[in-house]
Amino acid sequence: MTSELLISGGGIGGLAAAVAARRAGWEARLFEQAEVFSEVGAGIQLGPNGTRILREWGLLEGELGRQAVAPPRLRGRDGADGAELGVLELGDAIARRYGAPYLAVHRADLQAALLAAAEAAGTRMHLACRVEAAEPVETVVQLRTARITPVEGDALVVADGVWSQLRAAVVGDGPPQPTGHLAYRGLARQQDLPAALRSDEVTVWLAPRMHLVTYPLRGGEWLNAVCVVQGTQPGDPRSWDHAASQAQLEAALGPVCVAVRERVAAVPSWRLWILHDRPPVAAPDAMAQGRIALLGDAAHPMRPYLAQGAGMAIEDARELERVLSVADERTLDVPTALRRYALNRWKRVARVQERSRRNGTIFHATGALRVARNAAMATLGARLLDQPWLYGA
Repeated sequence: MTSELLISGGGIGGLAAAVAARRAGWEARLFEQAEVFSEVGAGIQLGPNGTRILREWGLLEGELGRQAVAPPRLRGRDGADGAELGVLELGDAIARRYGAPYLAVHRADLQAALLAAAEAAGTRMHLACRVEAAEPVETVVQLRTARITPVEGDALVVADGVWSQLRAAVVGDGPPQPTGHLAYRGLARQQDLPAALRSDEVTVWLAPRMHLVTYPLRGGEWLNAVCVVQGTQPGDPRSWDHAASQAQLEAALGPVCVAVRERVAAVPSWRLWILHDRPPVAAPDAMAQGRIALLGDAAHPMRPYLAQGAGMAIEDARELERVLSVADERTLDVPTALRRYALNRWKRVARVQERSRRNGTIFHATGALRVARNAAMATLGARLLDQPWLYGA
């Protein structure tokens, strides 16, 4: 009898888990509370550590690969005076170095590719079906959902995001905490921009208490912009899609150069995301208990300053594939397999979480720290921007 994996959450992490389960020879059932699959947001940067897995799964051969952009370089600038700080060659150079490309993709394109792969593999999808509770019962996990009760499977992957309702089944540490940072997201059609503002590169502007990153999407037709500032915002913190005004963002920028203000003004509309996270994962028990495992943001929400949220969820799913492919009740039981998953993941994701937090401090530095940052980048350049420990894994 084929083992069955239950998955709570139909975002990038949940769909990647479904693809992984089917590749491991398991049946998969996915439960998503929304009525349709949709993805809030715009651009995602995927380092070689993530694209290597997508290529292995055959997902870069179709529409996702055609829409993805391989930027030729990453350029860091001081957002206060516009000075160039350092350059890292991407494109063919990074693909040769790590055996996989550095890509910029639209979040919806990545989700669509994962959804198509999961459906083609036979994943059973349950939309408008929120999982309300989960508990182990003898040799299965039992779910209580809004529409289908009871549901039983051999294991459960919780991939319902930073505000996970089921995380407490593994670790009871309360809700995620606000970071004091706000992320404004917007898209501009490149043909509508002045020539000086169009770009095929990833550009990061670092300024006191804020930063702006821009990069091309969908074959270079669009320019994605994310501007992170420090502050607070009223409203439901769980929403990834608050309304935001141009004037609101411009007032929050602080002492930035004309080039940053021009790019902010060129984006026709902005949406706002209130950033929350958790402390770095402290132990394997915080990622799996018994027949229940956490994946992606439900396990290790992280700040966006290393551009690894999606990459870590994809890595989680690949490790899940490895352990499920050898799990059976005779030689390697499911709880032991999920324990192995957690043991193989927790230190790496904790390091990425910690580095992301540290990068936020460096990106938004003021005073002496800003001067030291700029001097280090001017001296070391690409050596600081490259991440061999991350991309080569």
